[in-house]
Amino acid sequence: MEQQELKSKIEAVLFTTAKALKVKELAEILGVDADLIEEALLELIMDYASRDGALEIDDEDGYILQVKLEHMDIVEKLCPVELKPAVLKTLTVIALKEPIRQSYLKDLRGSNAYEHVQELVQKGLISKNKDKNGRSFNIKTTQKFSEYFKLKGDAKALAKFLEIEKGVSDD
Repeated sequence: MEQQELKSKIEAVLFTTAKALKVKELAEILGVDADLIEEALLELIMDYASRDGALEIDDEDGYILQVKLEHMDIVEKLCPVELKPAVLKTLTVIALKEPIRQSYLKDLRGSNAYEHVQELVQKGLISKNKDKNGRSFNIKTTQKFSEYFKLKGDAKALAKFLEIEKGVSDD
């Protein structure tokens, strides 16, 4: 197989997968020796770097085709925000109990809640402000949260609705 053809096939695989792939995985998918894959990957990385475009191949934990960090704000406006299940559970607790103190959230969701809050703030789904005592933060959902989940009204109204629905279905 010609080098350019191999690079094109690797590019196609990286484009269609949503997770980082190891050289061995690419070799299995394409039915090509791992050494040839590695050589083609290095050339492909250099190709993307020399283009000075919006895409890059990241090789931190396997290989993945991704949008460069400086363009992520544009992408996030157009594409849905992906949240891991644990982060989504933390967001659910925040939405149902807002405003909630970060220390109380940590008690409910464990110490990983701090990382979840950081990710959710970064994605613009929640905001956090120091409480009166300055010891913890008060956390609440943002307008982006409501827009993303297509909510009319606020999360408290949704929580009341869910409790009413839960009460009705339990009878």
